[in-house]
Amino acid sequence: MLIEELLSLIFSFGTGLAVLIIIVLKFSVKFVPQNRAYVVERFGKYHTTMEAGLNILVPFIDKVAYDRSLKEQAVDVASQAAITRDNISLVVDGVLYLKVLDPYKASYGVDNYVYAVTQLAQTTMRSEIGKIELDKSFEERESLNINIVNAINTASEPWGVQVLRYEIKDIEPPRTVLEAMERQMKAERDKRATILESEGERQSAINVAEGAKQAQVLAAEADKAEQILRAEGEAQAIIAVADARAKALETVGKVANTEQGQKAIQLDLAVKAIEAKHAIAKDSTVVLLPENNSNAASVVAEAMTIINTLNNTKAAVQ
Repeated sequence: MLIEELLSLIFSFGTGLAVLIIIVLKFSVKFVPQNRAYVVERFGKYHTTMEAGLNILVPFIDKVAYDRSLKEQAVDVASQAAITRDNISLVVDGVLYLKVLDPYKASYGVDNYVYAVTQLAQTTMRSEIGKIELDKSFEERESLNINIVNAINTASEPWGVQVLRYEIKDIEPPRTVLEAMERQMKAERDKRATILESEGERQSAINVAEGAKQAQVLAAEADKAEQILRAEGEAQAIIAVADARAKALETVGKVANTEQGQKAIQLDLAVKAIEAKHAIAKDSTVVLLPENNSNAASVVAEAMTIINTLNNTKAAVQ
């Protein structure tokens, strides 16, 4: 009976000890996931920062006060009103990408680092937009984002948080400004269309003028070539006629030096003289003839005398 009670007591003690050991292990062994950090406090004071892997705590003395994610986080920045340099009210919203670099500062440097960085982003965005005009806010969005990130990182360094980038999602100007911008863009498009149309007409007129000029040049060159060819043809014709006459005269001269040639010339002169007198008789009712030239024989004799005189003169010259 006593042995049974002793065994029961030992079994109960062993069971309690095992349960106690399990409880101690449960509270003392911590497995930290990847890209997370546990901030440990001992007696309410910061003790250490557990990184990814197996870590040991002292039960009932140490406790995990903060669980911080080391991943990049995307935080929406609520829409807010901002006034540009030229006094135009805009409604701007964005998205913030941040990352915890120091879990200790993120836990003890600020109460809520996400809220703090978001508020800082809003105030910085209002300040940066106030430095530029409305037109520049649309054109220089990239530089605006960079300026906001640099300003936030400078202010959030004590919080152990780094802002990787900031993106403006939407910029909404007032309705009146939108209507004015639409009218301005329409006027600009009309202006470009008018300029392009005038440039087209100008180029068309230039092309037409160039075509007319080239046509006139070609016509003048064709006329010039035609005149040159005509002149060359006329010159060749004159030369050919002169050559023909020269050859005819040369042939006549050769024949005239013969007896038959002399007789042919006498006969030709007599015929021409008779024809001339007949022509005079037709045109006039009165014909005066010399006494010694009243018949054809005397006319021929007179012509022969002239020819013989010419021949004698030619022989004397030679």
